[in-house]
Amino acid sequence: MPLIQFLSILATTAIALLIGFLLFCSPKPRERTENEKYYKDAKSKEKKLLPSIFEPPSLKLSCIVPAFDETKRLPAMLKETVGYLEEQKNKDPSYTYEIIIVDDGSRDNTIQVAMDFSETVPFADIRILALDENRGKGGAVTQGMLSARGELCLMVDADGATQFSDLGKLVEDMKRIEKGGQGVVVGSRSHLVTTEAVVKRSFIRNFLMRGFHMLVYVLGIRGIEDTQCGFKLFTRKSAQIIFPNMHVERWIFDIECLMIAQSQKMPISEVQVTWHEIDGSKVNLMMDSMKMAIDLLLIRLNYILGFWSVKNSN
Repeated sequence: MPLIQFLSILATTAIALLIGFLLFCSPKPRERTENEKYYKDAKSKEKKLLPSIFEPPSLKLSCIVPAFDETKRLPAMLKETVGYLEEQKNKDPSYTYEIIIVDDGSRDNTIQVAMDFSETVPFADIRILALDENRGKGGAVTQGMLSARGELCLMVDADGATQFSDLGKLVEDMKRIEKGGQGVVVGSRSHLVTTEAVVKRSFIRNFLMRGFHMLVYVLGIRGIEDTQCGFKLFTRKSAQIIFPNMHVERWIFDIECLMIAQSQKMPISEVQVTWHEIDGSKVNLMMDSMKMAIDLLLIRLNYILGFWSVKNSN
């Protein structure tokens, strides 16, 4: 067999294997179940049809809180959140908000804890979206965003690691960068990466962290130092473009989210926030780092080869 013919067959086989690998292994968001089309109103306890991100906004702010087995950490986070938002409402009566708690198939009584908390703050607009099965943090955030009613949409972790009052910094910077109704402001912990902090970490933790940052730089996005902080603010128009186009539902979803934003030329800024580590992390350092690296590669390949594309319905 001539060398050229052999190389042609080899290349064709490699391409076929790559396509098969992408089709089989790439993240695929599952469709909503019938039950997931509804939310529970924390005040009335009634089950109601979810609104759509594509409807006109009816509130100033939507706070999306993904929660998986968060019985212990959720109450303190909600108390801080409601306290800050009510403080803003007292200053400006037109300041309206909602808190959407997306229970990601929790195995404990996270939903009941959220309902119990809501009874202590009857003035707060709290909605609970219960997913039938665990999707992953990204899937929970996406489902919450798709049913948000706010002019601004905030994703915030249920652990309370980020000081919620720093939302003010994000809102102010959003006013600065917003263009054509679009904008994304990313909370950042990059200023906390000190020599002392690095020394305290184990060798393997530092190795994995630096390796992941290098992969993000090479395969993901550039210009954002902290892509993984769970405190990000979106204009409604940006959320309408980003979240219907999301494919990834687990830890690496932040990268795809920001990649979509950059591909659509959205204004993006990074704001330093106050952050402290909270016990109870659900990240398996070794396994999740490997999964994130694989997913990052799959995301980049799918967009480069055109298997995934961003549909803008605005």
